[in-house]
Amino acid sequence: MKDSKIRKLRKMLAEAPNYEAWKEAALELDFLEGNVEWREDFVSDLYHYELIYERLDNLRFYHEKHDYHRLIRALREGLHHDLGNMANPALYTRSRVGTKHLIEEYITQVCESLNFLCDTPIRGFERPDKLKFFREILTSYGRPSLLLSGGATLGIFHLGVIKALWEKGLLPQVIAGSSVGAVIAGLLGVHTDDEIPAMLDPDAHYLDAWKWKGIYSALRGEGLMDQKQLQACLRANIGEYTFEEAFERTGRSINVSASPVQVHQKARLLCGYTSPYLLVWSGVLASAAVPGIYPPVILMKKDIHGNVVPYTTRLRFVDGSVVSDLPVERLRHLYDVNFTIVSQTNPHVVPFLSGRGEDEKLNLAKLPMHLLKAEIQFHGQGLFDFMRKRMRPELLRQVSGQLYTIMAQRYSGDVTIAPHYQFRHYRKMLSNPDPAFVRQMILEGERATWPKMAMIRSHAHIANTLERCIRRLRDRKTAASGDLRVVPATDTV
Repeated sequence: MKDSKIRKLRKMLAEAPNYEAWKEAALELDFLEGNVEWREDFVSDLYHYELIYERLDNLRFYHEKHDYHRLIRALREGLHHDLGNMANPALYTRSRVGTKHLIEEYITQVCESLNFLCDTPIRGFERPDKLKFFREILTSYGRPSLLLSGGATLGIFHLGVIKALWEKGLLPQVIAGSSVGAVIAGLLGVHTDDEIPAMLDPDAHYLDAWKWKGIYSALRGEGLMDQKQLQACLRANIGEYTFEEAFERTGRSINVSASPVQVHQKARLLCGYTSPYLLVWSGVLASAAVPGIYPPVILMKKDIHGNVVPYTTRLRFVDGSVVSDLPVERLRHLYDVNFTIVSQTNPHVVPFLSGRGEDEKLNLAKLPMHLLKAEIQFHGQGLFDFMRKRMRPELLRQVSGQLYTIMAQRYSGDVTIAPHYQFRHYRKMLSNPDPAFVRQMILEGERATWPKMAMIRSHAHIANTLERCIRRLRDRKTAASGDLRVVPATDTV
C-alpha cells in the first residue's frame, strides 16, 4: 500500500500544474520516506551545525535585547557564503522541499535582520552608513547569477526557469546568456518586475524569428535563415535600449556572449560595464548568429547624440555559445558572483548531463553509461585538439577548432536545470513556436526548477535580500531629521 502511494505521489510530482501542487505532493512523499525527521534533526556530519546554531542564537539574542550595534557587527563579520559548509550539495539530496531546519532558520533570521536594519531608523546608523554597510557585505558575501545556454527554439524552456525563480523571489540580478539564452536574457533585462507577468504570457510576444532562405543563400555566406526576420523579432520584443539604459530601467545586469570572427580576437562579454552604449538587440543578434545559419553581425550602438551607429566596422561577431556558452569566470570578476544557476538547453549537451532529476542518483546500473559519456567527451576533445593544430585545409582546421571549443567547455553550474528531451522537442528546434508549445516549454522549465528550489534559496536568498536593501536605500528620500523616530542603540546588554 505504501509503495503504491509513493508511486502515485511521484507521478503527481512529474505532472504537477503549479508549484503549490508539486510542493503538496513533495511534502507528503517526504513524510512517507522519513525525510521530515531528517530535516528536524539538526545534528549531522555533513555540516558544522554547532557554528550555525551559535550564529543563529546570537542574532536572535541581539534582536531581543535591542542591541542593534552588536547585531550590525555580527552580520558584518559573520556572513559567509558557505558558513559551516551549509552549501554542501549532499544536504539537498535527501528532502525534496528543503534541507535541515537549522539552516533554513538561520537564513530566515539573517534576512529578517538585514531587512530590519535597512528599514528601521537607528541612532548612529544613518542612511549613508547603511548603504556602506550593505554594499560591503554584498561585496564580501557575493551574489548569484542565472546563466542561460543556447538551444535554438528549445531555449523557451528558460522562460519556465525564470518564472519559477521570480515567483519565489529568487531571480538573480545578474543574468547572462548565449545564443537563444542571450535572447531570453535581453528580453528579461528590459522588463521591470511589474512587467514580468506580461513577458511570460505566451500570447504577448512576436515570436516569428525563423524564415528559411535556402541552401544557395548559405553557400553565398548569407546563412540558411533570414537574419532580417530575426532582427525584426528582437527589436519588437527587446526595444531600442542600450545595456546602460536597460540596467537603469530594471536594475538587472544583462550579459551577452559573442565571438569575433577574426583571428587574434577572444570571446566578448557584452554588458553595461564593457559596452554600456551598445544596443541590447544588436548584441543579442550577434550572439544568436550561429555560423552557417546566420551571417556574422556588425554591432550597433547609440552615439552621444542618440543616433544608431556601428560599434566597430572592423569586427564582426557570431554565436557566443560556440566559444563561451557559460562565461562564469568573467562574471566572477565583474560582479563577485559566487553561485551559478545554469539553465542548460543545448541539444548536444543535455544528453551528457547527469544528476538532473530529483530522484536521480548514481547507481551501478547507470555507471556504464556515465563512463561511456566521459570517454566520448575525453577522446573527442583530444581528437579535435589534434586536428585544430595539425589539419589542412584551413576550413577543416577552423571547424575542428570550433568543435574542440565546444567539447572543452564546462556546461554546468552549481545548480544545473535541464529538460528531458524527446523526439517532439527536436522537431521544433528550428521552427517558430506556437503559443501551445511555448506554454508547454514554460511548464517543463518550471517543473525542472522546483526540485532545485531549496538549494537555490539557501545560496541566493541572503544575496538577493542584500541587493533589495541597497535598492531601497538608494531610492529612498532622506527624511527631515526632525521627522525621524530614532530607535536608540546600545553597545551594552
